Amino acid sequence: MESGLIFTNTDQKLLAVLQELRRREPIFHSAEFGTSTADYERNMAPDYWEVGASGKRYSREFILREFEGKPAAYAEILGWKSWGYAVRQLGPDTYLLTYTLRQGERLTRRATIWRRAVHGWSILYHQGTIVSVDEDDDAPSTKERLLPGVGEQQSS
Repeated sequence: MESGLIFTNTDQKLLAVLQELRRREPIFHSAEFGTSTADYERNMAPDYWEVGASGKRYSREFILREFEGKPAAYAEILGWKSWGYAVRQLGPDTYLLTYTLRQGERLTRRATIWRRAVHGWSILYHQGTIVSVDEDDDAPSTKERLLPGVGEQQSS
């Protein structure tokens, strides 16, 4: 399988979920996610946190303070482009959505963990990772060890 297909593969049974979540991304920058601090509060789990593209961790409270009183800034209006969306089910009502986002010259890979609840969708966790525009994606081969102690035994 071509590496791009590995990273953007979504099970056919999850295509409706993919479409629902895709409309809500990028979080805080889409009308479907929300247009006010009250919307953001409703769409974020109480224990939500994220890792920004800088690697810095941010709490739910910090993010809500940052957006308080500021007008919504929408990705479409800002000229941001996103692609390569994929979703994986992590649990009965929990999903991982991944995609790539270009914000001007900045390119990031994004991952958001979403939970479907009675009141609708809420985010549990989000991460953005900056990537170099000349970096190429490589899918790990079955012979590569991704983590120490995982995968095939290395020969001495």
